[in-house]
Amino acid sequence: MAVAVRGIRGGGSGGINGGLRAFFSHRIFISATFTLLFLATLSALFSPHPHHHPSLPSSGNAYVQRTFLAIKSDPLKTRLDLIYKQANDHMTLVNAYAAYARKLKLDISRQLRMFDELDKNLTDLPLKPSYKSSLFEPGSDVDEDVLRQFEKEVKEKVKVARLMIAEAKESYDNQIKIQKLKDTIFAVNELLIKAKKNGAFASLISAKSVPKSLHCLAMRLVGERIAHPEKYKEEGYKAEFEDPSLYHYAIFSDNVIAVSVVIRSVVKNAEEPWKHVFHVVTDKMNVAAMKVWFRMRPVEGGAHVEINAVEDFSFLNSSYVPVLKQLESANMQKFYFENQAENATKDGSNMKFRNPKYMSMLNHLRFYLPEMYPKLHKILFLDDDVVVQKDLTGLWKVDLDGKVNGAVETCFGSFHRYAQYLNFSHPLIKEKFNPKACAWAFGMNIFDLDAWRREKCTEHYHYWQSLNEDRTLWKLGTLPPGLITFYSRTKSLDKSWHVLGLGYNPSISMDEISNAAVIHYNGNMKPWLDIAMNQYKNLWTKYVDNDMEFVQMCNFGL
Repeated sequence: MAVAVRGIRGGGSGGINGGLRAFFSHRIFISATFTLLFLATLSALFSPHPHHHPSLPSSGNAYVQRTFLAIKSDPLKTRLDLIYKQANDHMTLVNAYAAYARKLKLDISRQLRMFDELDKNLTDLPLKPSYKSSLFEPGSDVDEDVLRQFEKEVKEKVKVARLMIAEAKESYDNQIKIQKLKDTIFAVNELLIKAKKNGAFASLISAKSVPKSLHCLAMRLVGERIAHPEKYKEEGYKAEFEDPSLYHYAIFSDNVIAVSVVIRSVVKNAEEPWKHVFHVVTDKMNVAAMKVWFRMRPVEGGAHVEINAVEDFSFLNSSYVPVLKQLESANMQKFYFENQAENATKDGSNMKFRNPKYMSMLNHLRFYLPEMYPKLHKILFLDDDVVVQKDLTGLWKVDLDGKVNGAVETCFGSFHRYAQYLNFSHPLIKEKFNPKACAWAFGMNIFDLDAWRREKCTEHYHYWQSLNEDRTLWKLGTLPPGLITFYSRTKSLDKSWHVLGLGYNPSISMDEISNAAVIHYNGNMKPWLDIAMNQYKNLWTKYVDNDMEFVQMCNFGL
C-alpha cells in the first residue's frame, strides 16, 4: 500500500494492525464480522436513496441493474463495484460510531482519533492516483494486478474497521449499563438512608418511651402505698448513710426495676454486703414507688439503701445549676418540645440528642456528688443499665494518684477520642484540649470527692456548661462536659472493671464479658425492653426479683 493511515505510527496497513491489536480485543472479531456483513448486504439491497460515485452506481435498483449488466460485459468491473461498495458501507458505519462517541462525550479521545483517521484513509483510498487512473477513470480497462492490490488494502481496512466498531459497540453498551447501575445504586441508597432514619427514629421511640410493664409496676407500687400508708412510714436517719468507712454507691434513675437489678447484683457478688450503702436519687413522681419497692423487698445481706428525690436537694435550683436555667429558656424548650418527630426525621444525625432526658437533672446530678454527700471521701457512681458480676470493693483501694475520677478508657486507634465529642472548630475548645486525648466511660466511675473539692470540678463544669447554651461547644449529653470537667483529672482503670456496648454491639466476646466486673448495656437496646439483644439479656434477667408479686402481675415477659 502506498498511503499510510495518518495518526498511527509505523505507516502502512501493517502499522495499523499492529497498533490496534494492543487496543482492541479479538474475542469479538467473529461475531462483529458476520453482523457487519449482514448490515452491509441489507444496505446494498434495500437502501432507498442512491449514492453515486462519478463512474459507479452504488446502491438501490440502479446498482443491481448495472451489476447484472457488468457481469455480461466485464467481471472485473463488477468485482470492483462490490469492493468499493463494501468500503463505502464501512466508511458510513465508522462515521456513525464516531458521531455517537462525540455525542456521548466519552473520554476516549484516542478511539475518536482512530475513527477519524480510518475514515480519512477509506475516503482517500480510491483517490490515490494509481487506483484512480487504473480503476475509476471512465472508459478505462481495469488492471487486475492493481485491482488485487486495491482489494487487499480495502480488506485490511475493513478488518480494522470491524474491530474498532465491535470494540466501540461493547464500550458504549458498557457505559450505558454502568450509568444505569449508578442510577439504581443512587436510588437504593436514597431508600436506605430514609429507612435508616425511620428505623433510628423508631428505635429511639422504643428506647426512650416507658414500657407498659414499667408503668404498671410503678402504678402498683404507688397503689400499695396508698392502700397501706401505715406500712410505709418514712424511716429515720441512719448513721451508715454518712459513714465514710463504708462503701458508698450513687445511682440516679427513675426506673425501679433497673435500680433493683443494680443493687441486687452488687450485693450478691459482695463479700461483705453489710458494708455497702446505696444512695438512690429519683424524680418526685417515682420516689414513692422506689421506697415501696425496697420496703417490700429489703436488700439482702444487710446492705443499706437511701432513697431521695431530686427536689430534696434544695441547692439544685436554676439560680445555681446552669442546666436548669437553660431549660427555662424559650429556645431550649422549642428545641426539645416543638415538632420533635418532624425535626428528628429531618435531622437524623442529631436526632438522638433531641431528647429532654439529656437536660434532666437525673443525668446531671453526677456533677454535684461532693455537695450531695459532703461527709464522704469516695463514692462509686453506677448507671442504672449496668450489672455487677464481681466484688467491687477493690475499686476503693485503687490509687488514683491524686486524680478525681477513676474510669475505663474507651479509645482504640482513632475512635473515641476527644475530637469525636467536642467541637474543635471552636477556638475555646481548640485552645484548651487535645483532640487526640483518650475518652473514657461514664457509667462506672470511682470519684475521689476530696480531690474533687480541691480541684473545684463543679465550678469548672458550671463554667463550660454555661458557655454551651447555644450547643456550639458540644452536642447534648453528660459525657462531653464530663470529658471537659475531668480533663487531665482522670486515672485510667483496667478494662476488666467495665465492659461496655451490650446495648448496641452484638459481637462482644463472651470471654470478655464473663471476666468483667461490671457490664454496661449502654445504647438503645436496654435489657428490660423487647428490643434487647437476646445473647446478653439473661445476664441481666437473672438478677430480676421474679418473686416480687408486682413483677409477675405486670407481665414483664422476662
